[in-house]
Amino acid sequence: MPMTGSPVRPKALNSATLALLIALTAALLPQPASADPVQTLATSHKSPFNCGKTFNANNWSPGHNPSGSLDWQDYGSDDINGETVRATASGTAYFYDEGNTSYGKWVEVRHSDGTRTRYAHLATMARAAGGSLSVSQGTSIGTVGSTGGSTAPHLHYEQRTSTGAMDTSPTVDGVTVSLGQKKAITSTNACGSNPYTPEEVCGTGYAVIDSAALTGGRTYLLYNTSNGYNCAVTLKTTNVGSPSSMSAFLEPEGETRTTNAGSFGYYAGPIRLSAPGQCVKWGGSIGSSSYTSPFEHCG
Repeated sequence: MPMTGSPVRPKALNSATLALLIALTAALLPQPASADPVQTLATSHKSPFNCGKTFNANNWSPGHNPSGSLDWQDYGSDDINGETVRATASGTAYFYDEGNTSYGKWVEVRHSDGTRTRYAHLATMARAAGGSLSVSQGTSIGTVGSTGGSTAPHLHYEQRTSTGAMDTSPTVDGVTVSLGQKKAITSTNACGSNPYTPEEVCGTGYAVIDSAALTGGRTYLLYNTSNGYNCAVTLKTTNVGSPSSMSAFLEPEGETRTTNAGSFGYYAGPIRLSAPGQCVKWGGSIGSSSYTSPFEHCG
């Protein structure tokens, strides 16, 4: 027997027993809560402007609310006021109007991966507040303005994760703009394809009832059953975004023809005329290719 107070030397543990004790101890210890997975924006975004347009993207810090949002502003002599605003990725657009406060007129596009983008202080929107629209990357959703709590024309733009959190270093057209940075970004959005549809150009309630092919595009006749109006529009399918000679016209029988002609990058028109119970002549042109219908669609 050892003397009282003498230390007792424990038996040595073999490796298997030691490993078991370590495992049991770890199992009994309180476990840390699982960290939330890092939210990333998997969707690839393009600039919210027409192909070839260059504007400054400002990620103000500190003081911008919410932090990480971009203010798109003039670049050089290019004035952003009134510029077409396009969806930076496909999804469903929802339209809001907060009047003279906060975002003013604004759009949120919800993308297929659960992420969202916001476009605020718009002058005009493609749908009335409360409406929605399925959009492709490049679809026009409004124009730049200064509504709400804005002091000068610009586009307020946000990229948000599926939980609603801000991405504070958003990437557009392959360019990342981190907090405190300002970068000039040239848009590649809507390059090479026409982001517009005849229905979008003519507006809510219009549906295509006829069309004719042109070299480089197509001319369309649409009708709105709710108000008896026809609409004529010509859309490009080649050289999209590059202004060139185009036209669209509409002529209710017995009335003067109305024509929209000029140098356009995407479409000519729309021409909307009331023609309930009347035949109409319609058509358009792209360069030297043209189409003129007979008087038809008498309804």
